[in-house]
Amino acid sequence: MASPSGSAGVRAEPCVGASSTISPIRPTLSSAPPLLPPVWREFVWGAIAGAFGEGMMHPVDTLKTRLQSQAIMSGAKAQKNIFQMVRTVWASDGLRGFYRGISPGVTGSLATGATYFGVIESTKTWLENNNPNLSGHWSHFIAGGIGDTLGSFIYVPCEVMKQRMQVQGSSKSWALNATKGNVSQSPGTQMYGYYNGMFHAGSSIWRDHGVKGLYAGYGSTLARDVPFAGLMVTFYEGLKELTVYGKRKYLPDSDLQVSNSFEGLVLGGLSGGFSAYLTTPLDVIKTRLQVQGSTTRYDGWLDAIKKTWNAEGVNGLFKGSVPRIIWYIPASAFTFMAVEFLREHFNEKTDTDAETALN
Repeated sequence: MASPSGSAGVRAEPCVGASSTISPIRPTLSSAPPLLPPVWREFVWGAIAGAFGEGMMHPVDTLKTRLQSQAIMSGAKAQKNIFQMVRTVWASDGLRGFYRGISPGVTGSLATGATYFGVIESTKTWLENNNPNLSGHWSHFIAGGIGDTLGSFIYVPCEVMKQRMQVQGSSKSWALNATKGNVSQSPGTQMYGYYNGMFHAGSSIWRDHGVKGLYAGYGSTLARDVPFAGLMVTFYEGLKELTVYGKRKYLPDSDLQVSNSFEGLVLGGLSGGFSAYLTTPLDVIKTRLQVQGSTTRYDGWLDAIKKTWNAEGVNGLFKGSVPRIIWYIPASAFTFMAVEFLREHFNEKTDTDAETALN
């Protein structure tokens, strides 16, 4: 998510029927086990949905990353707004510029989508069975955080590669910026070389900085994603309950039936937008730590918050909030819709095929 979070592939709780808070209604077979167990289906559907959401919304994520990293890339120079940034990316790199870093972005979203959807349901059930006091929103919050934490081991290195490739643009524009001194860095140091692709980026970062380089901003990523996942689930469940309440109160005799896919599209999008805005300051700090490379602008998470606040105030902490919201609303909606579509159209077919094969 995303992915999710961000980019995270998107991290979001699946939309379900009115009689359930998280687990979708699945057909039950009494005579034959399914070819693919339900838990593993969640991994598969989540991975596909996460990659789908990231692929659809990657250009907006590129704009968000560039907006948030301007303090590092241009120093004290006047910073661009979203419309100026669109023109800048298009002028320097064309359509391709908006898709820089898509390979590690999709790879990371595959991992986060799989772990989030695959882990959250079983974790939630285990928590509720062993800790009745953690039922409801608390179990969702914790399960979402665990799912994101597990996915972060793959997602964070992919995020570092993706964001560095996004801010670089074309090799020509990167070289031009370095020549003009537009890249804010310590005198006599090179920020980092130009990356020709995902594997080149990964091997270069590993060679220059080791594991620490690939996991730059790891703490800040968790600090952003765990609250995001918890807020996403809380908002989703609240909107779901509000929808059911509204239907019972205002349409008690209605036979209106809404598919899980459509509910996922609408409620997932709203939940993603609310959560994205509230966690934007955490995303700003994470982005700046991950793209600074060999520069010494920020010495850790707390130092980044302090310097951003002192230099730019609240506007600096919410830099990129508009493209972040623009990204997460449709990305969350597409992810929820994709997961529910796959469940509705393939779970029943998988179980039916298993039953047929054993008869």
